[in-house]
Amino acid sequence: MLTPASTELRSRRELVAHACRVMAGRGLADGILGHISLRIDDRRLLIRCRGPQERGLGYTTPDDVRLVDFDGAEGAPGELDGYSPPNELPLHTELLRQRPEIDAVLHAHPPDVVAADLAGISIRPIVGAFDIPGTRLAAGGVPVHPRGVLIRNRRLADEMVRSMADRPVVVLRAHGVTSAAATVEQAVLQAISVDGLARLSLRIVSAGGTLLDLPDTDLAELPDLGAGFNTDTAWRHELARLCGVVASKPL
Repeated sequence: MLTPASTELRSRRELVAHACRVMAGRGLADGILGHISLRIDDRRLLIRCRGPQERGLGYTTPDDVRLVDFDGAEGAPGELDGYSPPNELPLHTELLRQRPEIDAVLHAHPPDVVAADLAGISIRPIVGAFDIPGTRLAAGGVPVHPRGVLIRNRRLADEMVRSMADRPVVVLRAHGVTSAAATVEQAVLQAISVDGLARLSLRIVSAGGTLLDLPDTDLAELPDLGAGFNTDTAWRHELARLCGVVASKPL
């Protein structure tokens, strides 16, 4: 049972829970794998934890999102009663420590991203108006962290942060992807774009095609449609789409 003080974070717990379900609905993570965090202050974060009635990422509720400190201890009395933070909590906390401009971290295991990287296919700006935010992200570069390990301590997390540098997304070889942003919504949407580019790349190569980057002249013509469209409207779509996916599932 959460304390009255902790229930003040209810809206932010709901946001993280919705993001987890969007991530699962989009196929970025299957089963019980994957997690999203949101910075609360300089020493605490909300993160999806594993509880006594674990059902998987696609069934995350606000009660599954718990307040912990950067060392994994409970961030308020009762927060970890029956719950435990993910083993890869350091993946989140090290990013939040080293990059003050971000407040949200997503970690997922999208199969197409993993497969594309293992096939030697990098995330590149191969499309244009098909996905403008994704194209811009890819044009800036999506680095690859070469170690396929469970990022369970600060040393391993620091290695990942170094591979990621100042980029919003890093591919983790034979593992998955980490996306970091100022907001939970943006972190999720970035991961969706990277997954879409990976899936298209695999389809093109499988069909015998050759991947070509969008010409610089075309890239320069792509407008910035603004956060109101790229993030706010896109997020409303993801929530509406999620409702449709959930409604179609048997209880």
